[in-house]
Amino acid sequence: MSRNWHHGNAAEDGSETRGWLLGHFIDPTEGGVRSTKDLEVKWGTHPAGDKRPEWTTDDQRTTMLLLVEGHFRLHLTEGTVDLAKQGDYAVWGPGIDHSWEAITEAVVVTVRWPSTAK
Repeated sequence: MSRNWHHGNAAEDGSETRGWLLGHFIDPTEGGVRSTKDLEVKWGTHPAGDKRPEWTTDDQRTTMLLLVEGHFRLHLTEGTVDLAKQGDYAVWGPGIDHSWEAITEAVVVTVRWPSTAK
């Protein structure tokens, strides 16, 4: 049986999963309580100029992106959002496509729910 609690470092724990800390893709035998189908959480550290130029398409989950530090630009099918002040965030629902870019070095937390394979 896996432990029902965990503590760690977001950068270290997410190093093998592209920054993702919680979600259905975490092996329950190794990740314990971090393996869940309820939501996904990611710690993202991006150097200035880092970008995801391709757009996600047809995602049926809800997502929140929260700026911890830096300047991060989020492109949504509904418009562009600049997250420049610590604590700025955006939330979008199913059917909204997105791409992003780090204007300066940036740290963001992404929460997505539910945790499914898209």
